[in-house]
Amino acid sequence: MKTRMIIVAAPSGAGKSSFVEKLAAEDSRLHDVVTYTTRTMRHHESQGKPYFFISKEEFEKKIKEDFFIEWANVHTNLYGTSYEQIHLAWAKDKVVIMDIDIQGVMTFKSKFPDAKTVFILPPSIEELRRRVIKRDGNPPPDLEVRMMNAEKEMQKANEFDVQIVNDNFERSFAEFKKIVENWIA
Repeated sequence: MKTRMIIVAAPSGAGKSSFVEKLAAEDSRLHDVVTYTTRTMRHHESQGKPYFFISKEEFEKKIKEDFFIEWANVHTNLYGTSYEQIHLAWAKDKVVIMDIDIQGVMTFKSKFPDAKTVFILPPSIEELRRRVIKRDGNPPPDLEVRMMNAEKEMQKANEFDVQIVNDNFERSFAEFKKIVENWIA
């Protein structure tokens, strides 16, 4: 059976979004699903890239309307994936690829048991901390919460089909790309 969904998870700052965005841009067979969030937009982001940014009230309304396949509270913000995004991709005969929080992976695997899963690991917690600070421009207020969550999340890596350590972006990305290409060939 052809792979129809690839789920990528990692601690915040490990590189999951960069991997998924780069590969989806390079391979037209893939559709990078845009998820919804209540978090504040960062300086390099815009509506729909990499998220649909909505208010907490709007998000909660969508929960009541059963709009999301899954949603989670991550680092004090809400994140959710809509059914609509998955169906739009499949209607175009695309393979869905998405980066989601580890909480969401379990929900997706229960609803789509044939989904392939990849876990991106940082080389170390210290390097992860450095990347998050660099990406955000300064230490985010929830940095320690993120680091504690990262340690817990990394303990679940062995539950994924594949684990990749992102110690060198180009090499790690090449490994990721080869794995995905084999799945969707």
